[in-house]
Amino acid sequence: MAPVKVIIIGAAGRDFHNFNIVYRDNPAYRVVAFTATQIPEIDDRRYPPELAGPAYPDGISIHPMDELERLIRELKADLCVFSYSDVHYVDVMHVASRAVAAGAAFQFLPPAAAYIACTKPVVSVLAVRTGCGKSQTARRIMQVLRHDLGVSRVVAIRHPMPYGDLTLQRVERFAALSDLEKYGCTVEEREEFEPHIAAGNVVYAGVDYVEIVRQAQAEADVIVWEGGNNDAGFLKSDLTLVVADPLRPGHELLYWAGEVNLLTADIVIINKCNSARAEDIATVEANAHARNPRAAILTADSAVTVEEPALVKGKRVLVVEDGPTLTHGEMTYGAGVVAAREFGAAEIVSPAPYAVGSIKEAYLRYPQIGGLLPALGYYPEQLAELEQTIARAQCDTVLIATPVDLRRVIRIDKPATRVRYELREHDPEALRQSLQRAIAGGARGLADQGGGRQ
Repeated sequence: MAPVKVIIIGAAGRDFHNFNIVYRDNPAYRVVAFTATQIPEIDDRRYPPELAGPAYPDGISIHPMDELERLIRELKADLCVFSYSDVHYVDVMHVASRAVAAGAAFQFLPPAAAYIACTKPVVSVLAVRTGCGKSQTARRIMQVLRHDLGVSRVVAIRHPMPYGDLTLQRVERFAALSDLEKYGCTVEEREEFEPHIAAGNVVYAGVDYVEIVRQAQAEADVIVWEGGNNDAGFLKSDLTLVVADPLRPGHELLYWAGEVNLLTADIVIINKCNSARAEDIATVEANAHARNPRAAILTADSAVTVEEPALVKGKRVLVVEDGPTLTHGEMTYGAGVVAAREFGAAEIVSPAPYAVGSIKEAYLRYPQIGGLLPALGYYPEQLAELEQTIARAQCDTVLIATPVDLRRVIRIDKPATRVRYELREHDPEALRQSLQRAIAGGARGLADQGGGRQ
C-alpha cells in the first residue's frame, strides 16, 4: 500500500516531536510538509535532512498556515495532524474544517503516542493556558526537591521552542548565560531559560528529545518536565502538576490542549490567588473538581518583587510584559501591572502611540494588550523595533516584567527596574509530601522494571 501522505500543522515544537517519534521512521506514512503559525519568521524554512532522517534526504519544507488548502491539493495530502497548543476549541475546529473541506482527514495524536522512555523519576509541570506560571512552578519544585528532599541532581527538560538554526538547536543544554548566545536564542527563548540559569538549574531543550532525554537523565536523579504553552508532556510522569489561572476563569475548559492536561493532572495548582477575585478562584476550583475529581487542588500566590521600588513609587511607568502571555495567551495584564499597582506607580503609560513596525502591528492583531508593551523579540529587526518603541515612550521608568532581563539584549535609554515573580504555595507541606511520594514511587517502579519506563 502507498504510504499515507501527512501534513503536520504546528508551531516549531510539538510538530517536530510528533514527526520524530511517530512518523520519521514509519514507512506507513510520508510527511509531505509542515505548516507553522503563532511564532513570526518560522514559516519559511526546512526541517533539515540531518534531523529528518534517511527517508527525507532533502528535509521537509515548512510553510505558512495560510497555504494549508493549497498544500493539501498540490501534495495530495491524505491527513492533517494538529500539533500545536493554546488554541481555542472554536479555532481548532476552523482548522479542521479547512482541512476536511480541502480533502484531507484531520487528527490529534494522543500524548502517549509520542512519549519517550526515561530511566529516572519524572515530575511534569503543565498548564491550562500560556502564562499560568509553569516556569515559576517548575523552579519552585526544583528548589523543594533539592533543599527540602535532598535530591542533589535535579535537571529540567523544557518543551521545545527552536526558532533559529534547527540543526544547531538539536540538543541544547543551558547552565550559564553564555549558553543563550551559543544557541542563538531569541528573547522568547531566553525568557524560559534565563531564570533557570539564575537559580543555578541545568535545563535541556531543543528538537531531538530522544537524545535530550538520554543526556539529561545521565546527570539527573530526578527530571522535571516544564511544558510550553498548554501542551501535554513528552514523558510519562510519576507526578503531573497542572497550573490553572483564576485571572482567566473558565479557560481551563476551552483551549487545546489545556483540558487534556486538566484531565490527566494528579495535582491542580490554582496560581495567582493574590491577584484574583475569590469567586474566580472558586470557579476554577469547581471546574477542576468536576472534570478531574481524583486530582488534589492546591492554591498559590504569584509573589512579585521589584528590584528598585523607588523607581516605581509615584512614577509614570512603562510596563513591559511577557510577550506570548499577552498575545496568544490573551491576558490583559501580567506581573508588571500587579507590581506597578502594589508598589505605588502614579500612572501606567500606554506605549501604543509610540509603537513602531511589528510592535505596532501587534496592537492591531491582539487588541486586548491595551496599554502594555509585549516583549516581542523573535528576530533582530523586532528587537530593534522594541528598542525604538521604548525610546519613543514618554515615561519616567521602564518596568521590565519579563523573565529575561531585557537590558542584556537591547539598549534602554531610561531608568529601568525588573519585576520578579515566584510561586508561593499556601500549603508547602502538601507539595513537599506529594513530591516525596512521587520520587519514591518512581524509583521503586524503575527498579521493578529493570531501570526503564515507557
